[in-house]
Amino acid sequence: MRYFLHIAYHGANYCGWQRHPDGINVQQVLEAALTRILKTSIAITGCGRTDAQVHASQFFFHMDVAKPLGDELLFRLNKLLPDDIAIFDIIPAAPQYHARFDAIERTYNYYIHTRKDPFLSGLSSLYLQPGWDLEQMAQAVALLPQYTDYRAFCKSPDRNDHTLCNIAQATLYQNPAGDRFRFQITANRFLSKMVRIIVGRLIMIGQGKLTVQDFEHYLIHNQTPKILTPAHPQGLSLSKVTYPYLDNPAKSAFSILMHNNEHWMAI
Repeated sequence: MRYFLHIAYHGANYCGWQRHPDGINVQQVLEAALTRILKTSIAITGCGRTDAQVHASQFFFHMDVAKPLGDELLFRLNKLLPDDIAIFDIIPAAPQYHARFDAIERTYNYYIHTRKDPFLSGLSSLYLQPGWDLEQMAQAVALLPQYTDYRAFCKSPDRNDHTLCNIAQATLYQNPAGDRFRFQITANRFLSKMVRIIVGRLIMIGQGKLTVQDFEHYLIHNQTPKILTPAHPQGLSLSKVTYPYLDNPAKSAFSILMHNNEHWMAI
């Protein structure tokens, strides 16, 4: 039997979602907990990958088990897992449903604060930069849905079969005080470090180190710059994953804390 699990995690203590030899990861922790509780080896497949220290306020993975899962599994998993990983729902799924390949949209939010605040540390990226050129940044953001090839914003483009992404929405927001920004982007897929690389370029535009014309030049000519500087990882959060058959609202308080307490204004 196949199940989808709806989860969230704070990524600060992890080297990303996926298994790799460089350190502890979210997938590893979940598989170990499931194996311990179900007393059989469990392998899981996530809806995507996240970099080290990147968060997910909504994430899905699927797993296959021989017998139906009991109602108590949700409680037992949350009791066993560390505080920075939460299970919200365990959803029976058809055997052909796939957490990664069936996702039709993913939304990321990237948070920036420009005034030092210890309570935002770890959830938003601090860039102590006065006088951001927000108009130029917004012009660059508006270009993103007009293109489909994002080779210029991928750390390792040749590792992909292709670098095409259909961006449905990209918006830059500012809070009323003008000391916090939020970049939101929705697409069918994302390339390695793509969102952080885009934000890194937007920051350069805001700081007067890159023009909007240069930003678009890379998109037009699919040229990967010699030096790519992704924005800090802790500001990035996977916020929404949508399937043709599953469109659950995010249940983490993260979105409420970061969004609803501010009257964000689109730039």
